[in-house]
Amino acid sequence: MGGKAAEKARAKIKELKAELRALRKEVSALKKARKARAGATLAETAPGATATTQTPKKGGIVSPLAPPAFPDLPVIAGVEFATAAAGVRYAGRTDVMLARLAPGTAVAGVFTRSATRAASVLDCEAKLALPQDAAAGAAILVNSGNANAFTGAEGAAAVARVAGAVAAALGVPETRVFTSSTGVIGELLPAERIVAAIDGLAAGLDAGAIAAAARAIMTTDTFPKGAAAEVAVEGGTVRIAGIAKGSGMIAPDLATMLVYIFTDAAIAPKALQRMLARNIRATFNAITVDGDTSTSDALILAATGRAQAAPIADLRSSSARAFERALAGVMHDLALQVVRDGEGATKLVEVAVTGAESAADARAVAMAIANSPLVKTAIAGEDPNWGRIVMAVGKSGARADRDRLAIRLGDIVVAENGRVAPGYREADGAAYMKRAELVVGVDLGLGDGRFTAWTCDLTHRYIDINADYRS
Repeated sequence: MGGKAAEKARAKIKELKAELRALRKEVSALKKARKARAGATLAETAPGATATTQTPKKGGIVSPLAPPAFPDLPVIAGVEFATAAAGVRYAGRTDVMLARLAPGTAVAGVFTRSATRAASVLDCEAKLALPQDAAAGAAILVNSGNANAFTGAEGAAAVARVAGAVAAALGVPETRVFTSSTGVIGELLPAERIVAAIDGLAAGLDAGAIAAAARAIMTTDTFPKGAAAEVAVEGGTVRIAGIAKGSGMIAPDLATMLVYIFTDAAIAPKALQRMLARNIRATFNAITVDGDTSTSDALILAATGRAQAAPIADLRSSSARAFERALAGVMHDLALQVVRDGEGATKLVEVAVTGAESAADARAVAMAIANSPLVKTAIAGEDPNWGRIVMAVGKSGARADRDRLAIRLGDIVVAENGRVAPGYREADGAAYMKRAELVVGVDLGLGDGRFTAWTCDLTHRYIDINADYRS
């Protein structure tokens, strides 16, 4: 009997080894197919191609939550764009964007609070702390493929080299050249490749090339992101147009995202900075994909002053209020597009918290729910597992009273008064969870504090993307 058992075990091992070989062949075939799809996408985005449909920069999958097409953004007087394939990480891929800003442009910015901020972020922060020369032009240069983060003195030198080359090519002060880098952390930026592309970029500047600029800054994004607004102010109309990138490593403060917003309004730098700063909390600092804060976040707002409208000087004026509402709308639109493009996302989720003892408590609860892997995987599985929402409320650190807590899925009251709602049916919750866009409502019943966050589900595709990010 012992000999027969050993023979059976050997046969089983042989069978398992055969299955393993077959699986390896299957994985190899899948990798080859994915590379072929990526090559096809690169061919679509070769120099001279026009981005008119939502096709991803890498791979062949576009988020199911993507808008149907890139919006038709208005030309902003005083801003020109150019893009190039500098080979920062991949040969033949458009990976550098240059924006030239006309003399007199006011610039404002907000950046990540990460303790390991990238060299370009530190450089931008230092430059924006200087008095702005209202008569000077300015420029923004962005590269994808390399974050230039955790690269020490060499990273700072790379920023200086790139900024200096841009300043020389465009005739603007180096202190008015703002750079951003996004991509792999910990690798030295090949500054010489970017510098080599700058003369070509300068020669190709075009006021109508903002869509190409949006594509150039993408990394794991599956679609370029843009938003715009027009608003009537005293003396005429001003326009706002913005582009963004962001898909993973998304969490306050800000996220792994780069955002560039341009307007032809005439607004002084300090007023522009105030408007930008006070609209961050409810937009870019209210989104999360995976709870990880990036080293490289940057949001730069540039006002060229070229509109045929009166300058906006008084922040209490009707023109200032109208402009700020429009700016907040563009920021909100771009922020939600980042969540819609969350790595592997199939559902957009609004988490609305009310009745908290304070606004800070409301935010703590909202972000605890929005960042919970258990909540997000339940959403991916279309499981109305509201017990996980209860868990997230409890772990948030905010004051909560079980017997006052109420939970909704859309308009469906799931729990109230410390227990499941008497009229709740699991079938109703399950049917609601099949929607692509969901609202999770939590009322703490303790005060007037409220906050709304936006997140997405957590799928196996997120693992696929991030396990394979550097290959």
